[in-house]
Amino acid sequence: MDSEKSDSTPFIKNGASVAITKTPTPGKTPKPGKEGRGKAMRQILAAFVANWGTINTGMAFGFSATALPQLQSAASSIRVTESEASWIASLSSAGTPVGCIVSGYLMDNIGRRMTLIITEVPLILGWILVACAQNVPMIYVGRLLIGFGSGMVGAPARVYTCEVSQPHLRGMLGAMASVGVSTGVLIQYVIGSVTSWNILAGLSTTVPILSLLGMLFLPETPNYLLTQDKTDKAESSLIKLRGSTCNLQDEIQKMINFKEKNHVEPLKTPKEIIKALLAPSTLKPFAILAIYFFIYQWCGVNTITFYAVEVFQASGTQFDKYWLTISMGIIRVIFTVVGCILCRRCGRRPLTFVSAIGCGSTMITLAVYLYYVQYWKDNHLPPQHSWIPVASIFLFTIFCTLGYLIVPWIMIGEVYPTQVRGIIGGITTCAAHLSIFSVVKTFPYIKYGLNDYGAFGLYGAISIAGLAFFYIFLPETKGRTLQEIEDYFCGRTKTLKKVNPQTEIA
Repeated sequence: MDSEKSDSTPFIKNGASVAITKTPTPGKTPKPGKEGRGKAMRQILAAFVANWGTINTGMAFGFSATALPQLQSAASSIRVTESEASWIASLSSAGTPVGCIVSGYLMDNIGRRMTLIITEVPLILGWILVACAQNVPMIYVGRLLIGFGSGMVGAPARVYTCEVSQPHLRGMLGAMASVGVSTGVLIQYVIGSVTSWNILAGLSTTVPILSLLGMLFLPETPNYLLTQDKTDKAESSLIKLRGSTCNLQDEIQKMINFKEKNHVEPLKTPKEIIKALLAPSTLKPFAILAIYFFIYQWCGVNTITFYAVEVFQASGTQFDKYWLTISMGIIRVIFTVVGCILCRRCGRRPLTFVSAIGCGSTMITLAVYLYYVQYWKDNHLPPQHSWIPVASIFLFTIFCTLGYLIVPWIMIGEVYPTQVRGIIGGITTCAAHLSIFSVVKTFPYIKYGLNDYGAFGLYGAISIAGLAFFYIFLPETKGRTLQEIEDYFCGRTKTLKKVNPQTEIA
């Protein structure tokens, strides 16, 4: 009992910790029927609008892949050097971590909705600057703003979605952000192949403009409004998000009871914020997600995304490398949607296990094939069975998309305490992008030291090894309310599994 109480200290009132009453184990209550749920279409629409801006993250990734060859051609109005091209590609990544931290701070101070509105401003300005660029510095500034805005949008989109969704829809709707990123990459691949880089940038401006206009019509989340002691506005928000089919009073009363029982008050001073961030209820889920993102990125997913053409070239396949890249983008979008549906039905842990095993085995298969490619080259032999690397990469994309690409991003909006959900969500998104940077930046060096087959063998081994971590530490949050998840990480309940009430300690 004492060990449990020592973990239950995330909530702070007037600068001091307060006693937390342990959440009583609920008795046998009938499972609410579908007739008691809110209108699904309202929640789907709110999540769709909130996640529309995440398309920009994928567009920021995909833009340089199609724009740089044009900018380096002799016919370009702005001719760039190799060095300038590398800056154009990387500057968006430089702005992303900063945007993550800023949006996390803003979420807890001005709200999720207003943060999502502000997020679109640097994105609009960035795309306009690139579209109207007369010189390389204008492109630099535009790319920096695009990266900053893309970093800002990640956490608030996911937190907003999780806070406005009921448990039975939260997994599926939380995965919309991953669909947005995959769609953004594909949009740049396809449109960029048939138009010029500046027209592509101009067309890209429509995405943040539509996102900003859409967010003007959405309400703030009830959870955030309750932390600001705006109960009437929270009820009004819930009515807009649920409609008349939901037991509104029951849902809002549960939120109010949770807030009052656990003294969920707005954190005013830096000391209060730091103390809440260092509480076990924050550090435990942060550690789980930070390691999850590291394993997920070091399975090689963004190495494949950023260096797709180069990887297909190295594999010795006889198929057209650019069509293979576009096909891979299409597969990624399709199976991200499939992953959204499966996340609602299967849960977080099973999909993660599928990704860990599938990504590990396909990367090792690719590594073995690339080893033979090197052998064939050294002995001046033609490559054989060139369909194997293509199948490995496509299967890798499918397995990665079903779990890795969706689950940790959903959990950003689920596992953190209400008081610091915004700022720690931003820090987690920052950690995710730093993991992306680490694997993409080191790939050329690893490839140089270990050859292609060694690099992909390493990625496969990391994914397989990650299975042990996921099995031991990754909780299943499917179907659990945000309050139940918070109770678990605070130590007020021992498990997120649905157990017999008699087995629980009173």
